[in-house]
Amino acid sequence: AEAARLGFAACGVAHADAVPEAGARLRQWLADGCHGDMIWMAARADERASPTGLWPAVNSVIMLGTSYAPPLDPLRLAGQGDTGVISVYAWNRDYHDLIKKRLKALARWLVDAAGGEVPDPQVKVFVDTAPVMEKPLAAAAGLGWQGKHTNLVSRQHGSWLFLGAIYTTLELPPDAAHADRCGSCTRCQTACPTQAFPAPYRLDARRCLAYLTIEHSGPIPEEHRAPMANRIYGCDDCLAVCPWNRFAQATEEPAFLPRAELTAPKLADLLALDDAAFRALFSGSAIKRIGVNRFLRNCLYAAGNSGEADLIPAVAAHRDSPDPVLADAAAWALKKLGARLEAA
Repeated sequence: AEAARLGFAACGVAHADAVPEAGARLRQWLADGCHGDMIWMAARADERASPTGLWPAVNSVIMLGTSYAPPLDPLRLAGQGDTGVISVYAWNRDYHDLIKKRLKALARWLVDAAGGEVPDPQVKVFVDTAPVMEKPLAAAAGLGWQGKHTNLVSRQHGSWLFLGAIYTTLELPPDAAHADRCGSCTRCQTACPTQAFPAPYRLDARRCLAYLTIEHSGPIPEEHRAPMANRIYGCDDCLAVCPWNRFAQATEEPAFLPRAELTAPKLADLLALDDAAFRALFSGSAIKRIGVNRFLRNCLYAAGNSGEADLIPAVAAHRDSPDPVLADAAAWALKKLGARLEAA
């Protein structure tokens, strides 16, 4: 009840040792190199493998979900070459700040409520920035199940939940783990534009457009540039096609409602951004953390895929960039636009 009052859409409890198999799966995934150049995944694997690896005193894990179900179709801009597509989660404010604040408030309430019965109850809160296996823990706590796209799926909220965790020394009664409800459905697998799923329930980040456009800092491999189409920050395809989304109600959280300038931005405008304008446009947004050059790299690939001759001047402005990744992206985009124009 207190979690709901604070704005969380889902809440469940799991024992700290509820998912012992998660550590083995993580280590195999890392051994296969599926994390790409996310070196922090390997560097803190022992801490990530289980809650007690990060904090030996933890007994219970409280998992919280916050809905960011979009009021607009995430796939509605497919084929609109002059317009960039930004992942739903980044349409407005950075979720870390809002959820961390709510987690702290719930943790304080928990300590106050338990303090009279339990000497020195302790808590730690996490939102996506610590070595925490949020998705298997959320499944163990009954919030949903890890779908074939590896993300959490909820019967009430579809694939649109931000996850947060409270680790505590308290012994709390656990909720029942959620059963897998994917059945024979393969929509998320076939929707992926880069075939990033070598098997159901397994993601190769090196082929994932969310990883490539956000976490990867160098040139995006040529084989993945055309499948990017007009995606310039993240990719929602595997999430958006999930049939369970039909039960999700669009979020009413003001911080997650779409900002007009981020739901259908024009590539020509974005390619004109300098660092100051980029920071101003994406103030308070998760997008800001990738920096202007990585963002422009993505926009240049999208421009190259657009077939829009009007974008040639905006692309050419980056041809002599001192950043070799940007210069390469601009050269690739100009070549592709020229080839498309000749074909037309």
